[in-house]
Amino acid sequence: NLGPLLLTFYETPEPIATTITGNIPSWIKGNFLRNGPGKFEIGRSSFNHWFDGMALMHQFHIEDGKVTYMSRFLNSDCYKENLEHNRIMVSEFGTIAMPDPCKNFFQRFLSRFELPKPSDNANVSFVQYKGDYYVSTETNFMHKIDPQTLETKEKVDWSKFVAVNGATAHPHVDPDGTTYNMGNSYTRKGAFYNIIMVPSKKVNPNDTLEGATVVCSIPSEDKSKPSYYHSFAMSENYVVFIEQPIKMDLLKIVTSKLRGKGINEGVYWDPKRNTVFHVINKHTGKLSLIKYYAKPLSTFHQINCYEENGFLIIDMCCSDDGQAINNYLIQNLKKSGNALDEVYNTVCRVFPRRFVLPLNMDSHTPCGQNLNTRLNNTATAIKTDKNKVFCTHEDLHGDDLHEFGGLEFPHINYSMCNSCPYRYFYGCGFRHLVGDSLIKMDLQGKQIKVWKHAGMYPSEPIFVSSPGAVEEDDGAILSVVITPNQDKSTFLLVLDAKTFEELGRAEVPINIPYGFHGTFQNRH
Repeated sequence: NLGPLLLTFYETPEPIATTITGNIPSWIKGNFLRNGPGKFEIGRSSFNHWFDGMALMHQFHIEDGKVTYMSRFLNSDCYKENLEHNRIMVSEFGTIAMPDPCKNFFQRFLSRFELPKPSDNANVSFVQYKGDYYVSTETNFMHKIDPQTLETKEKVDWSKFVAVNGATAHPHVDPDGTTYNMGNSYTRKGAFYNIIMVPSKKVNPNDTLEGATVVCSIPSEDKSKPSYYHSFAMSENYVVFIEQPIKMDLLKIVTSKLRGKGINEGVYWDPKRNTVFHVINKHTGKLSLIKYYAKPLSTFHQINCYEENGFLIIDMCCSDDGQAINNYLIQNLKKSGNALDEVYNTVCRVFPRRFVLPLNMDSHTPCGQNLNTRLNNTATAIKTDKNKVFCTHEDLHGDDLHEFGGLEFPHINYSMCNSCPYRYFYGCGFRHLVGDSLIKMDLQGKQIKVWKHAGMYPSEPIFVSSPGAVEEDDGAILSVVITPNQDKSTFLLVLDAKTFEELGRAEVPINIPYGFHGTFQNRH
């Protein structure tokens, strides 16, 4: 029964103590910050989709082997407006804000013609730009947050700095702090996907996204139906945009209010279309003329991406079906027993896969043969036509991963390994609609280590490197574990990243919702 995950939670704005079992390493010093939906009804109206709940931010402050916990609702405009009117005022992904019952009939009819206002309910992740922390979703609004107090500082609008209508909640960072992201723009010529670069340094202390530029604009193949994307891949010299056949029908989205439907009804899976990999040179902003294709797949999160001997290696979590996004409607999650299993059984499993894209092709490159010459690698890349390559993947797992329902919310030792060859990644196994195990994958031999206990649902694992670490897995894994069938027994779990054994846990005396993404702010 996942119903308890969808209760409305209360904020804990003052830090409270936790009960430690085992041992939290004293070298871990900083704030583990997490974000996700935490309020699912307002007054007598309630949200329809899990992604819609009002953002609740969490902070686990770890120091000297002790942990305190605090949480705050994001003080967004839509949160304030919803509370003030005691009903849902701003449309979210699966929830349409109904016209005000106090308006007369004619005004109510007209209010259905308003375009959906972008929501500033930034409930997906914590991200960093120029050293500051922000909470982010996929609209044009982010909020700057004080990571010490979780106070909402200021609302920042991407569209005031670059011509985009939104940006993902999964930016990538170069070693020098330059940040890259992607966002769409909708023009008279159709929809475009834009690669955005944000410089690493502030010019003035109050800077937010000043200096952001669009590096490259990629036209959508179908002008009025761009693909939905949640993230993108980046190597040392390239950004890779994966155009997947999850489509957004802009006309349906724009008329959703008129038709009394949620925006999610305009998002659909089109398996007749292939997936396209677009490769962009970060330094020149040039889009490669070569288009790399793969069969229809759906991906939310990339694992890593790097260049090696003229190949671009892209590792990501994929499934063969993109219907999943609408399975997280709240009426589905509130089911229990067999009915809940039925929903789970309709969701396509997500597995880690590797694609290998040959970068050095010219008119002499022969068609019809596999260009992937890397040893011990079953991925293929076959030139089918001038500037066209069709790719198939290598599974980055053995059969044993099927037992754990596949793997999502992948993480690596980002500061050491992002855009470099690497050996390990971590993620959640999904035997339920939410993660119910933690998995460490060793790519040498595709061996897994697993942490799993009945009735415990761990969140995205975050890797924290130990001071002076030389080895890639020398550090700890942090994950928040919720126990919906036991009251007030949520805990922060700390695993030894090498052995995947539990080092300690910090039990929080209140209930916490299952969130999306987090980050660790090192205070060393």
